[in-house]
Amino acid sequence: MKKIPLILTSLVIAAIAGLALTFADLNRTSASTDQVTSLVAGAKPHKTLRPFRSEKELKDFFKTQGERDRRESQATGMSNATSGAVTDSAAPSPAMAAKSEASSSKDDSITNTQHAGVDEGDIVKLHGDHLVILRRGRIFTVRIGDDSLKPIDSVNAYPPGIDPSNDWYDEMLIAEDTVAVIGYSYGRGGTEINLFDIDEDGRLGYRATYHLRSNDYYSSRNYASRLIGNKLIFYTPQYLGYYGDPMQQFPAIRKWHKGATNDEFQPIVAPTSVYRAEKEINSNYGTALHTVTVCDLADKNFACKGTAVLGAPGRIFYVSQNSVYVWTTDYGYSDGKSKANSMLYKLPLDGEAPSALGVEGVPVDQFSFLESDDEHLNVLVRSGGYGEQMWGSEFAAGDVAMLRTSLDNFSDGSESAARADYRKLPKVEGYTFQNRFVGDYLLYGTGSGWGEPERKDSANLFAVNWKNGEVNQLRLKHGVDRIEVMGADAVVVGTNGRDLDFTPVRLGDVPEVRKSYLRKDASQGELRSHGFFYKPDGTNSGIIGLPIAGSGRAGYRHLVENSASIIFIRNQGLSFDPLGELESETTSINDNCKASCVDWYGNARPIFARNRVFALLGYELVEGKLNGSNIQERRRINFSKHYVPRI
Repeated sequence: MKKIPLILTSLVIAAIAGLALTFADLNRTSASTDQVTSLVAGAKPHKTLRPFRSEKELKDFFKTQGERDRRESQATGMSNATSGAVTDSAAPSPAMAAKSEASSSKDDSITNTQHAGVDEGDIVKLHGDHLVILRRGRIFTVRIGDDSLKPIDSVNAYPPGIDPSNDWYDEMLIAEDTVAVIGYSYGRGGTEINLFDIDEDGRLGYRATYHLRSNDYYSSRNYASRLIGNKLIFYTPQYLGYYGDPMQQFPAIRKWHKGATNDEFQPIVAPTSVYRAEKEINSNYGTALHTVTVCDLADKNFACKGTAVLGAPGRIFYVSQNSVYVWTTDYGYSDGKSKANSMLYKLPLDGEAPSALGVEGVPVDQFSFLESDDEHLNVLVRSGGYGEQMWGSEFAAGDVAMLRTSLDNFSDGSESAARADYRKLPKVEGYTFQNRFVGDYLLYGTGSGWGEPERKDSANLFAVNWKNGEVNQLRLKHGVDRIEVMGADAVVVGTNGRDLDFTPVRLGDVPEVRKSYLRKDASQGELRSHGFFYKPDGTNSGIIGLPIAGSGRAGYRHLVENSASIIFIRNQGLSFDPLGELESETTSINDNCKASCVDWYGNARPIFARNRVFALLGYELVEGKLNGSNIQERRRINFSKHYVPRI
């Protein structure tokens, strides 16, 4: 199965299981900022990180670092559990992507993204009059223009002439007439980018494949790729071991062809594009090279360039409209106590050099971040966390706090965020922590997540005004399994054992829970953020779409089972009324799957396109028609049965 290094991930989690920092002192209004001393005593910090000036300087750094790490490793008996093969997902650094307009207007977006204008990789996209669907190692196109619903084409999502059985094709993005499929190849090693041409008739043509040397990027919540205009932006981690030449592990790219060799890899990160904070890297688990690569999809030669920061291996990354942020964390022990040293890197998308800030705690996932319009970064952190590699986000624990710091505080990494920049927040009981910034509020709570549905008679939801710090505790009759934006307000979805609740939350001067809609005998069919979509049709009205499954289904089963249906709910002034469901009719089919045969990124989506409503349910595409207060099936297709994929 995918994500082979589960054993290594378990070792890392076990090694840091005792982590239990607290935020007890965060609200003390002392004058101390707890800053890290500059390397040059009394020196004013530079506003950006320092790049290595030459390849020799970088090699000398690795030599010194390696000798020190080996000594400390031998002294403590610890091994570098995260070098080489660990699957991680996050950390970035782009410093050259010219900020441009989004590739499609907000009205054409069919992906539930965190920020407008920053598209995210998904399993279905819209290109002109066609839906483009990534499913189990193949790409399909379905024409929806001229009121049609017709399968058009299908191709393998991988290059011809290869064995894809050990490869995973996870995310798809479209820029103009280029389809980019992002995946990870264990068979050939590294991140794989497959490019296809698509014409106005929905016909697909394989163009080229590129391999980027990296470790796995997988995360149970985050997405590896983003698209701003024609700029493909994605994060790749590389864990540098104690032995050998780290330079040989640096990100490099090659164009794939039959008989391709390692000698064909061309570096995409120059030594002078590698940055480090002034604070010394002193990691118990080795050093990681966190790289953001920007590739120009408008360039037929697929020009790519990377910028990298050296830091600890634990990480979470977030992409705003302006920058990529990487929160790195090293876990260790000192004087018999667990500790976590964190550094937050800011990598602007306008070509400016990266900067950094020392921080405390660990965010949960990408939704823990908000770069706000007032030039501040707001981040929810917990005292115990594992980053977001693999299922790390599902195990966040400990005390809760919010960091709110001015973007001007980022500099060369010699300073840390002031104590006054943290605000301690109420701790919520339970596991599977969910959080989301919506309007002026940060919402958070806990639910069942990937586990068995839990009954919660009095679940807590906290709403924090991130501008003034005011905290409101709201009472729900169900867990918090999903928090989504619904115009100026929010909707919280969660189970209470056998049923699924949809609760609107008004986010005015005083947050207020409104009456829930309860779908009896149901559970979520998808856990990823892209499984949800809200289509507004007025200031305070719109339609919710979400895949659902039968009662009591554990969250993890969405990896191997299709959703039963997609439910549609009308929001009218925060009053919810069910419109009905579009159901799946297919139980199972033999599709002769050769790649990506587990739906790690889901298999069902509500789709609102061209003023029409669709339900993607595995290989079925069902169109619905809104008739006043209900939705009825209009027609359906099974797009896998109409043709044999072209090689």
